This record gives sequence, structure tokens and C-alpha cells, in this order.
Amino acid sequence: MNLYNIAIHSLKRKKSKTAFLIIGLVLAVSSVVTLITVSEIVNRSVATNLDEFGANIVISPKSDELSLNYGGLTVGGVSISNNQLKNEDILSIKKIKNKDNISIIAPKLLNTTNIEGKKSLVAGINVNEELKLKKWWKVIGKKSISKSEALVGLKIKEKLNIRLDQIIKINSREFTVVGIIEETGSQDDSMIFINLDEAQSVFNQEEKLSLIEVAALCYDCPIEEIVTQTSNQLPLADVTAIRQTIESKMTAIHSFEHFSFGLSMVILIISMLIVFTNVNASVSERTAEIGVFKAIGFTRNNITTIIIFEVFLSSLIAGVIGYVIGIYASRVIAPILSMNSSLNVEINIYTLIIATFLSLIIGVLSSLYPVYRANKLDPTVAFRSL
Repeated sequence: MNLYNIAIHSLKRKKSKTAFLIIGLVLAVSSVVTLITVSEIVNRSVATNLDEFGANIVISPKSDELSLNYGGLTVGGVSISNNQLKNEDILSIKKIKNKDNISIIAPKLLNTTNIEGKKSLVAGINVNEELKLKKWWKVIGKKSISKSEALVGLKIKEKLNIRLDQIIKINSREFTVVGIIEETGSQDDSMIFINLDEAQSVFNQEEKLSLIEVAALCYDCPIEEIVTQTSNQLPLADVTAIRQTIESKMTAIHSFEHFSFGLSMVILIISMLIVFTNVNASVSERTAEIGVFKAIGFTRNNITTIIIFEVFLSSLIAGVIGYVIGIYASRVIAPILSMNSSLNVEINIYTLIIATFLSLIIGVLSSLYPVYRANKLDPTVAFRSL
């Protein structure tokens, strides 16, 4: 009978203790796999939702002298810049290498005009994209606008004493106010919004744009790469990442990652204590057996091999079982936390290997001291327990 057969026979003989050892490791591995898998899925889901909740890149024409301000961009009367953006620039943005990371492209044409005798800022927008970009907008009346219709911010509504269904004139063209945007605390409160193509027509700026706001999915692609690629496509434009927005998004994501990592470490420490206690108790119970091994000529390496192989085999089984349980637990938990029932958690061979390796590391490290104790046993003392 070789050393490995002795180890396997010992595991079969101590079924309850072997089961306890495996269960302890299974709980640890499955918990860690669940935490890591759920953390990654939820992080991606949160990142996607955050990325779609407001722009994180602003594209504006290169210009020096402008007078009114919109989100950091200054605009003048009818003309904004000699290098004004155009509709075709939207298509150029969609051609960058990381185009799949671009979620929303919201173009705007900004102009000032007199409405009801007062100077006002009018924005031509792509309504559908704008509503996707600014999900916090709460509109009294209609959200979407069709031809010859307008949305107004709360401050401009109060300033001009505008009411729903009122007709206002923008450069002699009539528009019906169909929606009032509740206060947002931003420049939107002081603006009037009409369809982009109508704004281009009203202000005689066909195909022209003042700026383009972009919501880019930056979880798995550095925002700097998207900015660089966009700048290469639009050499006459300033492409700027909104740092504060990006940093706040990544802070939210990293907070969950740190929580998951901390909890995983606690679980791993507990599992190591379980394995240590189990193997240490096993060595104490096998004092006589180890004494016999030494008496018949087993070396320290032989005894170490027997104990380590027992733990190795148990850890290997626990790693595979723990991974499978962790994946199925993730399939239940991830859709709930991410509020996305369509999520699909797939078996990943790479993660399986890591989970199994983690189980082996925990098992072997936890058994080092018990192995040391076993090798220090005096055969004559061990025989007294017979």
C-alpha cells in the first residue's frame, strides 16, 4: 500500500470528519465565488446605469470668444465658432474603435433670441436622446415634442410668465409650449427646448451644432481612450471628459468592490480556521497511528505527504463543488441586486480553476502547523496512547 492509498483509506475511514472538512471549504469557496461573480455583474450593471445617467464627455467647437454659458460651454449670438460642429460629426463619433462603449449621443444647437421682449437661450435637441441622457427630468405636460412644440425650464417659464399650451414666437416662428421641466438646479431651468432640425432652420444654421454630449460606458474601457479616439475623428473640436462625473461613478463602483473584497477575506479566514481546527484535531486523534508509522520507518516526508494529500484531495473536491454552488447562487442573487431579470451567469473555466486553486491554498496552508505537530511526535509517547 503506497502513501496515497493510505491517505485515501484514511479519508474513507473518517467519513464524518472528511465531510466536515469538505463542507467547510465548500462554504468558503461558494461564498467567495458568489461574492466575486455577483460583485462583477452588479458593478457592470451599476456602471452601465450610471454611465447612462448623464453625459461624461462634452464635445464642443474650438473657439476663443463666446458670451453665454451652457454647462461650461460659452455661446454667443447666432454664430458660435468658425469651427462649428455639424450633423455629420455624429456619424464620425460612431466610427471610433470603442464605438460599442458609446451609449448616448445628444447633439445640441444653442442660440439666444428675444422672446416676449426678453433675451432667452434656446436649445435645439434630439428629444429622444436628451430624455435618455437626462432621466432626472420631470416634465409637467408632454415629455416628447413634435413639430412646432417646445419644452421650457421652470425659471424661464416664471421669467416670461409662460403657461402650458401657450404659443411663443422664436425668430417669428410660432411654437406651442407642451411641457414645463420641473426645477433641476442646472442651466436647463433657464432654457427653451425645441427639435434640433427646427432650431437649425429657425436660426439659419442648417446641419450645424453647438456641442455634443456623450454618455460613454467607461467600466471596461478607460474614458481617456474614448476621448482620444473621438479627438482623432474630430480634429477641429475640443473633446473633454467630465472628470467629476466619472470620478463619482467610479467611487460608487469601487465601494461595492471593496465591500465584496473585505467580506471575502473574512470568509476565507473563517474557513482557514475551520480547516486548521479539523486537521489539528485529526492529528491529535491519530497520535498512535502516526507513532506506528514512525516505528516502522516512515520518514517526516512520508507523514507530511499522507496528511497533505488528504487535505489536497478534500480541497480539490470542495473547490469544484463550491464553484458550482457559487455559480447557481449567483444566478439567483445577481438579478435581484442588479434589478435585471435577464442577466445570465455562465460557467467560466478560468474562474473554476481559480476557485479550485483557492480551495487548495486554504487547505494546504491551514494544515501546515498540524503537519509540523505530527512530525514532532515522539513514537514512544505515541505508543502510550495505544
